[in-house]
Amino acid sequence: MKAAVIHEYGGPEVLKYEDYPDPVLQQGEVLVRVAAAGVNPIDTYVRAGQTKDWRPIQFPAILGYDLSGTVEKLAPGVSEFSIGDQVLALADHAYAELCAVKADLLAKVPTGIGLSDAAALPLVTMTGSQLVLVGADVKASQTVLVSGAAGGVGRSAVFAAKDRGAVVTAGVLKKQLDGAKNLGADRLVALDDPAAFEDLQPVDVVANTVRGKTAENLLGKVKDGGTFASVTGAPANAAKYPKVRIVAFVSKQDTKNLEYTVEGVRAGKLTIPIASRVPLRNAAEAHAALAKGVAGKILLLP
Repeated sequence: MKAAVIHEYGGPEVLKYEDYPDPVLQQGEVLVRVAAAGVNPIDTYVRAGQTKDWRPIQFPAILGYDLSGTVEKLAPGVSEFSIGDQVLALADHAYAELCAVKADLLAKVPTGIGLSDAAALPLVTMTGSQLVLVGADVKASQTVLVSGAAGGVGRSAVFAAKDRGAVVTAGVLKKQLDGAKNLGADRLVALDDPAAFEDLQPVDVVANTVRGKTAENLLGKVKDGGTFASVTGAPANAAKYPKVRIVAFVSKQDTKNLEYTVEGVRAGKLTIPIASRVPLRNAAEAHAALAKGVAGKILLLP
């Protein structure tokens, strides 16, 4: 098969499009012919060696976690899928024509969602929804502010909070206000507008997806006894707010949760914009584009 392979840590240029051995299925795995692989910031961190102290990789390596595709082969022990099924997953080694995936990580792509489009969903939708449902444990009628709400993780957090019955404020940048009107939040606020930020009333929960000073300032907008749940770790000033429950949240693979968010997409309650579709052979260009900043997901097409 063809794959985007790295032989060393480094910049986008270390991604090489080359021949690589086909996956060998193990018990309980499914061979998926990849329709698309999503490009996520974590992919660039792994490629650059920023995660090697806690997530080392063995070279040569294939990156990528998000994928969608068609079931091509079943290993012994798999009965819930059939050859030809269209599926998506948060898996591993997705930047390739073929990928071996544990069956219990796969979800079926429902009618109404394009097969390649589905690759944009797993990581961001599970991260955002779990941030709200698990990390913050949001309850109905609570007030929730989602920072970075225009991004894929933020959009998913808004969806999950509204689905729980919360009153949701979507925090975005001033330049994103018009485009954020379809997020489904009860209110929009530009977090980079000092006057608008000052007017923010304390909330029960901040579901945070941003870093730096903005995250630190948002901590001051949580009521005493409230929760600041963050996918970017605890803010530097966390010790100043002992009455706020601070949760540095890391999402997990959860097929039921993935099915939940995919149903939200199918129903039109959640949209993850796709910025571009790039041939897999141009994975290095996709990583370079992501580093410059894009509004939406980049998909790699084998």
